[in-house]
Amino acid sequence: MRLTRTLQAGAAVAVLLATAACGSSDSGGSSASGGGLNPPDLKAPTKLGKTEGQVNLIAWAGYVEDGSNDPKVDWVSDFEKQTGCQVRSKVAASSDEMVKLMKTGEYDAVSASGDASLRLIASGDAAPVNTDLVPNYKDVFGDLKLQPWNSVKGKAYGIPHGRGANLLMYNSQKVKPAPTSWSAVFDDASKYKGHVTAYDSPIYIADAALYLKATKPELKIKDPYALDQKQFDAAVDLLKKQNPNVGEYWGDYLKEISAFKSGDSVIGTSWQVIANLAESEGAKVKSLVPKEGSTGWSDTWMVSAKSKHTNCAYKWLDWVISPKVNAQIGEYFGEAPANAKACAETSDKNFCTTFHAGDTEYWKKIAFWNTPIEQCIDGRTDVKCVPYAKWVQAWTEIKG
Repeated sequence: MRLTRTLQAGAAVAVLLATAACGSSDSGGSSASGGGLNPPDLKAPTKLGKTEGQVNLIAWAGYVEDGSNDPKVDWVSDFEKQTGCQVRSKVAASSDEMVKLMKTGEYDAVSASGDASLRLIASGDAAPVNTDLVPNYKDVFGDLKLQPWNSVKGKAYGIPHGRGANLLMYNSQKVKPAPTSWSAVFDDASKYKGHVTAYDSPIYIADAALYLKATKPELKIKDPYALDQKQFDAAVDLLKKQNPNVGEYWGDYLKEISAFKSGDSVIGTSWQVIANLAESEGAKVKSLVPKEGSTGWSDTWMVSAKSKHTNCAYKWLDWVISPKVNAQIGEYFGEAPANAKACAETSDKNFCTTFHAGDTEYWKKIAFWNTPIEQCIDGRTDVKCVPYAKWVQAWTEIKG
């Protein structure tokens, strides 16, 4: 297991969707893909040609494995043999790094999470994708297709790859009664002062907004990634109040497992794979999606608008969502596969049940990461929403 998804807001997130223009009157709620975003008019290829012999990828750790990390984990070698496309990959430690690297034009495709994808679309760094040229796309779960984080106005900008939820995990011996609400880490966090843990990323502001959506209806939050100034301030204020009770903000899953095993952390955000591993190592933990729902991620393979190896890039997109490979990646990384047929290929026959791969009702409770932009992606046109650059600034203030 090599799992990294640290979204530390370091450097410049300067390019934050300056190209996002005002939305048209038909941009409905948050389900309207891309909201009022008007990206550059780029075209997807209508057919594929001869492969170029190489493809350059940016990916989360665990997505492009060639056996060098673990001889038993290799889905790259067969791809190279079958397509003639030699894979060169770079692991990115954050969504911000992915955006920065894509701007260089040196990479053909990227495994973008929702907090990066709209940035890449709006800036013209990601091109639309012709899904007809990706045969395995037909077997992708329907509720992953043409979503707000991977499409704009019905046009696909990538191929869904996998998804996961941000869960509430707790020590079942020290946290009683068993929590059912995110209030355990917000309004009631003082009960566990110094032993609360939270995800170390500006996107965690959306977790606070999701909680306020349910508990403060007067704020009228419709989408936790579309916050006007008043809504944003309320979420930031909630997180500042939470801060004295937080023992650690985590980005490394191994550290979170260790903290729950030692008792340094007793409650906080987590992922299904972390809960499974912690329990297997003796930690007395349980996890759940609280009654307010949860945030989560859905990763999308996107093709660079400047790609020099587009044919190989398309071959890769189809390869990683082919049933066997998608199953391998899902099990290795710890996420629900995107291809429905992958569930028959997992070594653990309960894997897709554990990770809720095809459980549509489960995913309806998950607010997948999206990129906050000034043009409110919940459909409002009478106010401006707080863009991601301001989320980054606020996160620094929240953590002190």
